[in-house]
Amino acid sequence: MILSESDLERWGQAVGREIDAPAFLALRGTLGAGKSVLARAIARGAGVEGHLPSPTFNVLFRYPSERGFTVAHLDLYRLSDPDEVWELGWEEVGGEGEVALVEWPERAGTLLPDDRWDIGLRAVRGRPELREVHLVRVGDPPELPAFPLRIEVDG
Repeated sequence: MILSESDLERWGQAVGREIDAPAFLALRGTLGAGKSVLARAIARGAGVEGHLPSPTFNVLFRYPSERGFTVAHLDLYRLSDPDEVWELGWEEVGGEGEVALVEWPERAGTLLPDDRWDIGLRAVRGRPELREVHLVRVGDPPELPAFPLRIEVDG
């Protein structure tokens, strides 16, 4: 699916409004692919208010949502070994009453939960305002809302 950044944000807000906890969303993509944009949109849709900084240096932020669950936003980019996730309280991430948004999930290796959404993001070459979004359902995670209207890309 090809989405503009504003459509990506709109879809992310819909995810935040509709997703049921517990949930684990693995946000995959290179630097600048839109992982943080999507994570912030999901948190906003869930009713998280205030400043939402990137967790790149802090690795983990937790926010209460108006929907009654916690939104955990993690950025595992700085981790060098999958076992480092245990120091974050990994066994609780995405557990009961929490929606986990995890950037650079590949750093957790085989420790990723069996039930999750892998959401791949990629900038469209030559069209920096567009993102290619690829969803893979792993196991039995909660449903996600449909994408907004599809954008057709010339050439």
